[in-house]
Amino acid sequence: MSTTSKKHTNFVSEPMGEKPVTDLAGIGPVLGGRLVDNNYDKAYTVLGQFLLFKKDEELFKDWLKDTCGADAKQQRDCCECIKQWCLAFL
Repeated sequence: MSTTSKKHTNFVSEPMGEKPVTDLAGIGPVLGGRLVDNNYDKAYTVLGQFLLFKKDEELFKDWLKDTCGADAKQQRDCCECIKQWCLAFL
């Protein structure tokens, strides 16, 4: 398995609470700003999209691309982060 970033490790190590969307792996200030502009200001709202897609990774990645312009690596990092969080807390 590939190594995960410190951001990913920090995110999946604790409950989500009110974390901003930029706490998600793969989502920096630019993509975060675009998500906020589309009313996805908290990490839990992005989690909600993942769950609405019934945890379908391809649908979720396509949504990230369409919603904030995430490239393939950013899509993969964010999806893996949310998927790992779900395994730990759902």
